[in-house]
Amino acid sequence: MLGKIITINKNIVTIALAIDISSQASLMNLHVVFEDGAKKLVGEIVKVDKDYFEISILGEIEGDHFIPGFQKKPSFKAIVRMIKLEELELVLGKQQIDTTGRIHLGYSTLYTNYRINVDVNQFLSGHFAILGNTGAGKSFTVSRILQNIFTASGYIPSKSHIFLFDAYGEYTHAFDHIHNVNPILNYKCYTTNTNYAEQEILRIPLWLLDVDDIALLLGVENPSQIPIIEKSLKLVTLLRNNNADVKAHKNDIIARAIMDILMSGKDSSKIRDQVMAVLTNFNTEDLNLDTPIVEPGYTRTLKQCLYVDKTGKMQDVEIVVDMMGQFMIENLELKNPDGTIPFTLSDLEKAMDFALISEGVLKSDKVFDYANILSVRLHSLVSGDYKEYFNYPEMVDKQSFIKNLITTAEGGIAQIVNFNINYVDDRFAKVLVKIISKLLFSYATENKQRASVPFHILIEEAHRYVQNDTDTEILGYNIFDRIAKEGRKYGTILGFITQRPSELSETSISQCSNFLVLRTLHPRDLNYIKSMIPSISEDIIESLKTLQPGVCMAFGSAFKIPISIKFEKPNPEPLSNNADIEKLWY
Repeated sequence: MLGKIITINKNIVTIALAIDISSQASLMNLHVVFEDGAKKLVGEIVKVDKDYFEISILGEIEGDHFIPGFQKKPSFKAIVRMIKLEELELVLGKQQIDTTGRIHLGYSTLYTNYRINVDVNQFLSGHFAILGNTGAGKSFTVSRILQNIFTASGYIPSKSHIFLFDAYGEYTHAFDHIHNVNPILNYKCYTTNTNYAEQEILRIPLWLLDVDDIALLLGVENPSQIPIIEKSLKLVTLLRNNNADVKAHKNDIIARAIMDILMSGKDSSKIRDQVMAVLTNFNTEDLNLDTPIVEPGYTRTLKQCLYVDKTGKMQDVEIVVDMMGQFMIENLELKNPDGTIPFTLSDLEKAMDFALISEGVLKSDKVFDYANILSVRLHSLVSGDYKEYFNYPEMVDKQSFIKNLITTAEGGIAQIVNFNINYVDDRFAKVLVKIISKLLFSYATENKQRASVPFHILIEEAHRYVQNDTDTEILGYNIFDRIAKEGRKYGTILGFITQRPSELSETSISQCSNFLVLRTLHPRDLNYIKSMIPSISEDIIESLKTLQPGVCMAFGSAFKIPISIKFEKPNPEPLSNNADIEKLWY
């Protein structure tokens, strides 16, 4: 018996010690039990004095279960003693992993060699976050957890699919040899380094992207730009064919654009110049500047009919108008792309050129201002280095693309797929992360057997990509917010790894079920963590400032109480060590 209860204030119980505290090892933060007849309450020592303990009540033991929280406080006659091992296992989890349902995380910092094991469903069936300052051990923690999952027991999760967005290209060293541990296991890495590709270059089939994806890719800033992308995608599949319908539709678009110019009310010289500009850049074998116009008694080309006389008049404008009317078709339907016709960025650029004149970019300065920027950005993509990431080598549908993502060169299935996005700028990396995550989520939602193929999407430096950005205003949603709110029921789980939780999308991180918080110093982040996690106390917030590297406080549905965990070093380690300045300098 440790002593007698002398005060009970809210959930804090003060006891007068009946033991010599000077002869004891440190008891701070250890757990005690209040035995009050048949009732057992569990508490944590939160303050130690020479003569007194203050103990915070955490929960109650009923039978062989620990229930966080309590209904009644202990009476003054309750016996106060240190917790027994079998009782501690009810609170912190059992020591042995003898089923497929538990995984090993690390060791308790309070109890020597006490293993912290968690229920797989409680930890990995919901979104989670790993938080901490740079150098606190986030990369080591992620590597150690995944290594434990795949190598630390006799139960191999061969049907798992973990997609890791690697911001610095540091995880390959930790997982590249996982196949040697067990031949069932495979690791696959995609790189964004197109100059020195040790791994397969990341490529995405452009024809699997929808309007929202292209909007992200082109950095749409105004909702009024969306219809141009919609029209471009409808046109690109049409223009990829070469049948009569395609020719008719091209002629229709060109004719309508010219008709708009002819009816614009501008002076004849400007009308002539704009019509000639359109037909120089957009023409068909039937409709171009050399198309013959046959009139009784003579034949002239369309170009000749655009002549402006000395009085500034275009005498043959009615003839040109009549000719354009011959090419205009009523009720010509455009169909949405269905992913069955492949196309390239160059194809999309041509389609956007036609979409722009179809939307009246030539007759309206206002339309030109917000529409032309899309054309400029698309051209930069077509002519730049990033075009390589959309140069997919074969025709695939969404199912085949996902299958290819997880299939190794040897034909095996990769349980860990790493996207090394270290070689592109942050803006483009953000787009890649969103587009791929959206494809994975879309595949999961279309699966007839809901949640039968779980996907875990781990995002390193998540504060760069999962933000409160303009997607909601432009597209109507943020893909990570949508996955965070809906993904669990489809088996699509997010894991955020970040040093700045306060910069993450509030909706996304609010849906996390579990948190592993390593050393955190920034006051804004500490306040954010405090407001975000209901079970966290002021004392725990203070302790986060002084945690050693590789030590975290764990909270959430997988943990009955907040637990301090120390992770072993991963083996092999990720390439995230600091530069050895002494060695490099001297």
